[in-house]
Amino acid sequence: AAPNTVTVSKGTFNSNGVLTWGVPTFINPTTSPAILNDKEWMAIDTHVGSPFQDRIYVSWTRFIFNPMTGGYVQSPIAFAYSSDDGATFSNPVLISGNVLYGQGSRPVVGPDGTVYVFWDASTRLAAFDSIWMVKSTDGGVSWSKPMALATLTDIAPPTNTTFRVNSFPAAAVGADGTLYVAWNTEAKNTAPVYTADRSCAYWMVGTLRVQRDCHNAVVYSVSSDGGATWTAPTPAFPSLEAATRTAVGYPVTSGWGVTLNAPAARPVDQVYPAVAVAPDGDAFVSAYAADVVSPWLQCDHPATPTVVGRINCLGLGNYTDNARLDYVITGLSTAAMQTLTTHPINTQVQFGGGFIGDYTDLAGGSDGMFHAVWTDTNNKQNVVWFYGYEFVPTSINQEDIVTGSGSF
Repeated sequence: AAPNTVTVSKGTFNSNGVLTWGVPTFINPTTSPAILNDKEWMAIDTHVGSPFQDRIYVSWTRFIFNPMTGGYVQSPIAFAYSSDDGATFSNPVLISGNVLYGQGSRPVVGPDGTVYVFWDASTRLAAFDSIWMVKSTDGGVSWSKPMALATLTDIAPPTNTTFRVNSFPAAAVGADGTLYVAWNTEAKNTAPVYTADRSCAYWMVGTLRVQRDCHNAVVYSVSSDGGATWTAPTPAFPSLEAATRTAVGYPVTSGWGVTLNAPAARPVDQVYPAVAVAPDGDAFVSAYAADVVSPWLQCDHPATPTVVGRINCLGLGNYTDNARLDYVITGLSTAAMQTLTTHPINTQVQFGGGFIGDYTDLAGGSDGMFHAVWTDTNNKQNVVWFYGYEFVPTSINQEDIVTGSGSF
């Protein structure tokens, strides 16, 4: 059987800037069908003077299933490191202690060489997830006990969208060792609480309740003592927390004679945060914001399609509400916010598997510039065939990876 593992590949640039990838290194491969390795993330100690300078760190989720039934058992966080430029890696260790039901780990390295790993998880009897942290002061050899930074309410997909979401943390550390972590939580539309809130838990009270009375908020927390204590979760985008979506293009009537009016006002959902700290200490958080809603013309799927396919649009149907996303960034020191997208991103585009792109990222340069990367769907493509099936008669919105830079 093919190896089931996390792999690391080293890339090098020649004098012309051409990137060449080397042979991948397998980290402790297994052929067990009861293990699924997922959501790997890497950090490298680039700090001059660190006792572990240039060490490569990798964390990931190890999903463990019952080999007889295939049922989910647990999902601890695994970790390995390399001290020889990625040629070999240490044997993986599980660093999440008794916090066995997690996902979405993120390692970062402090200026003194301390390694921190953050993830979203719960213990066996917990009612809610928390953002957890462990740290290592000896280059990833030994680890602290897991520490919960804050509880959270796992988010539901933003209203009027078709993509999946999560509450995984993003993390960064400044040159002075200050730690920043950002994540998603459900919050009430009025008098919000930015930790776990039972009234916003969709698996307790129903998705309709979440969409009507709660919204997705991006929050962050800061530690200036190596992760020993943390500030209370704070909204990263206070102006969005005070705003409602802008409705554009209503009312509209379909060819079937059905009129769609503007939906009721609701707060701006925010999802998929990224966080970065520039060398001068300025910290930034970016995220998608569902700040616009407009009509979207749906396909009319025939009862007995002539071609069975993933997409089979043989005619146009009625309109539905389409929450559109802008990608926004804020400077935490000033709370100023910028919109990086030039056109709001459509979300009613039938993402395969519900994926819009689970990853965004952000970097801050020594020149005062920030650099963001996200997924955009504004690249319209007129196609006849899509995934091997005929697509008639409208265009599709192709997903692209895009970047944007700027300064505050």
